[in-house]
Amino acid sequence: MKINLIYNKFIPEYKKSLNEAEKSLIEYNIEFRTFDLENMSVFGDLTFVIGGDGTLLRAARFYSEYKIPVLGINVGRLGFLAQAEINEIKSVIESILDGRYTTEERIMLQSGEYTALNDFVIKGCNPSRTSKFFLEINGKFVCDYIADGLIISTPTGSTAYGLSAGGPVLHPELNAIVIVPICPHTLNARPLVVPSDEHITVKTSDDLLSVSIDGFVTTKCVEKTAVKIAPNKALLIFLKNNNFYSVLRNKLHWGISPEG
Repeated sequence: MKINLIYNKFIPEYKKSLNEAEKSLIEYNIEFRTFDLENMSVFGDLTFVIGGDGTLLRAARFYSEYKIPVLGINVGRLGFLAQAEINEIKSVIESILDGRYTTEERIMLQSGEYTALNDFVIKGCNPSRTSKFFLEINGKFVCDYIADGLIISTPTGSTAYGLSAGGPVLHPELNAIVIVPICPHTLNARPLVVPSDEHITVKTSDDLLSVSIDGFVTTKCVEKTAVKIAPNKALLIFLKNNNFYSVLRNKLHWGISPEG
């Protein structure tokens, strides 16, 4: 087994977490190479990512081209997609060596040269006011929104910005796309779930559009944005005791009554 070990130098105290991971891999006699998030490369057949969800999303997009699965080790805040904290690195390695893990394919979205594992967030280029957005699916007009923006999300991303904006939670293995308006200026605008083979186009009448990809890459202002399913799928590693529903319960406290 060979491991790509990815770290994010912009995370506070990343060196301490990186050293802990490297020491543990050496202890278990696992061959690895370490790459900064800004300079990722292919060495191993598995990838460990030290960071938060943003770091994992970026690494998963990169390694999807090589069909290399990615496992997140959280040193960020929520770490919804991560499988363990850095102080659990040894138990993670043991689970991997014992085969106590699964690999899941996750659909990604594509818009031009960009791909997203979570979502594309489409807004007007003037952030100080709402914009009017026109939604088309498969070349046919669906509706228009006066809103702060639209979120076009994968099932994986349904628990991210889309959830905060009032969208539904989708099981990550569904082949679907979620369209969620951000602060719509109407009472009848609701999230829309469509099949994953639909081609979605968003236009605006009063301004150009800006697009952010997974929360941290922003394109230049454009006249319209077309979104479809990307040809590659991201591969994520999950330990066998961490299924989707347990993550919902433990990370988002889903369905847990407040203590009285």
